[in-house]
Amino acid sequence: MKTAGTLLHGVAAAAGVGFGPAREIARDPVPAARRVASADVAAEIALLRDAARSASMELRTMARAVRADGHADEAAIFVAHAAIAADPAIIDGAVAEIQARGVDAATAIVAATSAAAAQIEGLSDELLRARAADVRDVGDRIARTLVGVVEAELLPEPAVIVGEDLAPSLAATLPRERLLGIALEGSSATAHAAILARAYGIPAVVGVAGLLAAVRAAGPAVHVAIDGSSGEVIVDPDPVSRDRFRDRMASAESARRRDVDDAGLAPETLDGLAITLLANIGTPAEAGTAAALGARGVGLFRTEFLFLERPSPPSEDEQVDAYRQAVEAFGGNPVTIRLLDVGGDKPIPYLALPPEDNPFLGVRALRLAGDRPELFLTQLRAAYRAAASGPVKVMAPMVADASDVATLLELVAEARVGLDHDSVPRGEISIGVMVEIPSAVLAADSFLGEVAFASLGTNDLLQYTIAADRGNAALRRYHDPLHPALLRLVRLSVEAADRAGIELSVCGEMAGDPIAALALVGLGVRQLSMTPSSLGPVRRAIRSADASVLERLALAALTDASAEGVRARFAAVAVSADSARRGS
Repeated sequence: MKTAGTLLHGVAAAAGVGFGPAREIARDPVPAARRVASADVAAEIALLRDAARSASMELRTMARAVRADGHADEAAIFVAHAAIAADPAIIDGAVAEIQARGVDAATAIVAATSAAAAQIEGLSDELLRARAADVRDVGDRIARTLVGVVEAELLPEPAVIVGEDLAPSLAATLPRERLLGIALEGSSATAHAAILARAYGIPAVVGVAGLLAAVRAAGPAVHVAIDGSSGEVIVDPDPVSRDRFRDRMASAESARRRDVDDAGLAPETLDGLAITLLANIGTPAEAGTAAALGARGVGLFRTEFLFLERPSPPSEDEQVDAYRQAVEAFGGNPVTIRLLDVGGDKPIPYLALPPEDNPFLGVRALRLAGDRPELFLTQLRAAYRAAASGPVKVMAPMVADASDVATLLELVAEARVGLDHDSVPRGEISIGVMVEIPSAVLAADSFLGEVAFASLGTNDLLQYTIAADRGNAALRRYHDPLHPALLRLVRLSVEAADRAGIELSVCGEMAGDPIAALALVGLGVRQLSMTPSSLGPVRRAIRSADASVLERLALAALTDASAEGVRARFAAVAVSADSARRGS
């Protein structure tokens, strides 16, 4: 009798459900190192430089193809790869390998990129660690150019790709009509392969321990089912499990169509309370998707993508272009730009930030303004210029007290005066702060009157409140945003914003959780900002609830003993409302 298959769990990397035969992706290895005679070293170095230039040009061609396919931001991945291929530090490192060890150019470039990748893998920030795969990918490309390796057809038939990792260049070039899903034993949700999977709508699960052993043990004709939303993977599923995944695929497609169809519906409670739904985005390309799903603006535009993986800071014009794209996508609805949020956990070479024992509590975000004010002045000037195309709001992260707000306002004034002095056309911007440090909540009355709005960053506010690193899986039980302590801080923030007469939104992941969103509405929050994929589920939850009931539940939840108790309160309301709606 056939078993139900091997159930594995990984990290959800790209939403969607995939099912099909497994195909393990493994590139043929680059030939073993060979010795180079001293008389041939100069020629070998010339071959290396030619291959690096050729790889850089190929990558720029790939970037143009991805851009032409409608994925401008994903194209930037390959622009960055092209820059890696031309990076003098990496090429010089490979040259040194040839000169010192007498090895061939292919071996030398693999050694140089492996050494650079190993340094990146030692960083504390997951986003930056994921970039190590990009460096290795570029080294492998140059090496294959040198030895003339010709890739065989890697995906001749429709299949779910399985492997240890997936190079971004492969992820971009595999035929998408035959790519049913991606399951990787390694990698991360912030790796470029995962970013590309999300852009192309390909379900993906990463970090699946035991995946390859299970696939190989099941035999050559094994099928795999993956759920890119839950992180679930079944190797060699039985007929019942196959049917279950097919049902999930149909449900996911139905939910996607429903989210698009319902995008025009007002997020309003049953008793008429209107809630504004906004989007969190990390690149301009996400703005169009968010607008199509009914977002009424951007509540959080993360700008770090502009500053990473480059040898120097982005220019003012580059930033204007990126911000303007998002503004124009929303056609009159506001876009909230978050000023640069980096520190010792996201080391950027051109900033030369010293390492810190605890970078999450160190010199980061607005705290960098003391030493690097030009970073923020350039951002603010760019925001003012983008505001000529539509409404722009700017908020500063990591604000702890009134002194930080004073620093922010001084930078804003300097940027505005500088533009006017230079006769540069600009619009007006609204200035706000992120409230994500407990001191900012407790001292809110001392500075909220100085700004136009505030946004609760509940991810950091939770981890700082309960002293539990949200990246530490061993502390998972503390990570639920419905922890009563966080709810009390949210309520205090709502009351302080009301006294100051300013808008208050929530832009943490809490806002995109339909159950937690109901709690936030009950606590008095009227603007919620979330990832675009959460807009539909949160809209449905709001439209099925009664605000007066949510307010009573929120008041009771403030004295609950645990997040589980709070979640049970609001989940019961959501289930009851959903049942009533289905019965009507």
